[in-house]
Amino acid sequence: MSVIEAQPAAQQASDAARAPIVNDFAIVAATVNGSGSQTANNTLIRAIFKMGIPVSGKNLFPSNIAGLPTWYTIRVSKDGYVARREGTEIAVAFNAKTADDDLAALPAGGVCIHPDDIKFASPRADVTSYAIPLKDLLKQVAPPPKLKDYVANMAYVGALVELLGIEMDEIVAALNFHFGGKASAVKLNLQMVEAARDWTRENLQKSDPYRVERLNMTTGQVLIDGNSAGGLGALMGGATVVAWYPITPSTSLVDAINEYAPRLRSDPETGEPTYAIVQAEDELAAIGMVVGAGWVGARAMTATSGPGISLMTEFAGIAY
Repeated sequence: MSVIEAQPAAQQASDAARAPIVNDFAIVAATVNGSGSQTANNTLIRAIFKMGIPVSGKNLFPSNIAGLPTWYTIRVSKDGYVARREGTEIAVAFNAKTADDDLAALPAGGVCIHPDDIKFASPRADVTSYAIPLKDLLKQVAPPPKLKDYVANMAYVGALVELLGIEMDEIVAALNFHFGGKASAVKLNLQMVEAARDWTRENLQKSDPYRVERLNMTTGQVLIDGNSAGGLGALMGGATVVAWYPITPSTSLVDAINEYAPRLRSDPETGEPTYAIVQAEDELAAIGMVVGAGWVGARAMTATSGPGISLMTEFAGIAY
């Protein structure tokens, strides 16, 4: 096991003396695009939401492909605010390439959770640092090699469960929801959550004021991501033709349309679909299908990213 990163005694005493900050802070998870961190982040948000606490999330990343940085902010607000705000109190620094910047962005009194093999160029005495032995935890859980990077992110879920007081039953329920009840996937991810939670409980002394406590402020509400809301809006707005090519961050918008269209776009008498969803061979083909469908009267749409738009320019000009 790794050596726990220690703070000066004066700093620990100062942190311990601070009044608890309950249900009123923000977390940023800094990870690598394409590493499966969305599962970890969605699990955290759903668990907190199901604890009756208002919470919202926002994915921040440059238009890039797998392997480059991504940040996901989670705002917990006892006052019910769901808009993103400037600044975060807790940083999950799981991307070595951005870790120094992520640490530097924290306010005094903030918290940094990171793998123990990340060494910061300028450590901060005014930030509580929790170093997690990620490699040792991966050896303990022993996921299949192709799933190792995905399961690794669940380690910060386990650490946050223990440090913030997130209810484990809600984490289990969130994983079941995310994986559609697939027992093997739930079990594998839950093993990492539990391993990281147990290690944190046994080896780290909490010295920060942040925590969550169950409320009843989300009763009667639904938890929905922006792309799913956009997909529902497109169907309510009359969309009948969707042509697209998969690319982050737009894929889940079309996934949502594909999920809801059978219920909202079927002939009431025959039950036959009154829509078409086509995965094209590339972005140019997708926009060509959309333009053509529009010419013959269909309300057609696509979904893509910044780079995807640049690949559609030849046909997009014909749409005017």
